[in-house]
Amino acid sequence: MTEHSAVSEKPSLSENDWITLLNDNARTGGLGAPALASPKKARWQLRPGGPIRNAPVYRRGTLYVVASRGELLAIEATSGRILWRFKTPSEIHSTPALSGSLVLFGSDDGTVYAVNGETGVKEWETKTEGEVWTSPVVRQGTVFFGSADGHVYAVEAKSGRRQWKAELGGRVYSTAFAGEKQIYLGCGDGRIYSLESETGKTVWSVLTGNGIDSSPAVVGDTLIIGSQDFFVYALDVKAGTIRWKYETVLGVSSTPAASKELTVIGGKDGFLYALETGTGKLRWKERAGEVLVGPSVLGDSILYVQAWGLQARDPENGKLLWFAGLGTGVQNAPVIVDKTVYLTGNDGEVYALE
Repeated sequence: MTEHSAVSEKPSLSENDWITLLNDNARTGGLGAPALASPKKARWQLRPGGPIRNAPVYRRGTLYVVASRGELLAIEATSGRILWRFKTPSEIHSTPALSGSLVLFGSDDGTVYAVNGETGVKEWETKTEGEVWTSPVVRQGTVFFGSADGHVYAVEAKSGRRQWKAELGGRVYSTAFAGEKQIYLGCGDGRIYSLESETGKTVWSVLTGNGIDSSPAVVGDTLIIGSQDFFVYALDVKAGTIRWKYETVLGVSSTPAASKELTVIGGKDGFLYALETGTGKLRWKERAGEVLVGPSVLGDSILYVQAWGLQARDPENGKLLWFAGLGTGVQNAPVIVDKTVYLTGNDGEVYALE
């Protein structure tokens, strides 16, 4: 049994696929990814148009990227050639997720789209009453996502048919973590919620001191999430009791990178905080940027950080190992496949570094 098996399932896809925010439904990030040397070149570099504020995803040789201006692109990973484009009427701030043949993402028009990953043809769509910035999360045939209309939705992955809709106390920009029987997420009302997967009924909620944009990570029976009240929280997933909390200097919007031993999270103060997952004790603290809102990727013996370009740091002490300067700020999580790093930048660039 792995440390994640109690609350998550590994998708039945190629081990090289990177299907959602921080790799898979267990949100393991780079766990298992090799420690890469400093990239020596860009295999290709592409500017499809418009800024890109969300991470890409990858499946079987195809990279899927959303441009903020309202476009989903399929890009051949080996060459950088654009295979197809799918346009939406509004901007996109949602990291895509892959389920079977579908590419799922939310839009500022309040819609979640399901697009065929092979053809770029829309399979279905489902509507909300507010923009959808969260990444859809798929578990056992159900898609979970939150909306700025203050609700969490569950729809059937094959058809988009709504299964339930649960009202929370504020807008939802936190991407849910889907366990076997419950989902977990933060909310703009400052609460961390656990909802029943089948019904949307609230199991427990915990109030923090401000709104929550951070998306949770779950390791074993511990949930970790940041809040705008300047604290990082660790909760018992079953009872919702607070196990520990750690105070930073400013709010915390980024998603934690967590293993059984170590949790790394960035703050709006520009610092990376490495905390012991079991106790919340500070291992190290290093300045990595001006404002850190994107998630880091915790690989095998290396930590990848997106700020001022791509940084590789030693997870034991936070020291910089190498740095790949890019032409723009990068606040998105990288995708690491076969010793290649795929990145998207705020200036609209897509990079394949090797």
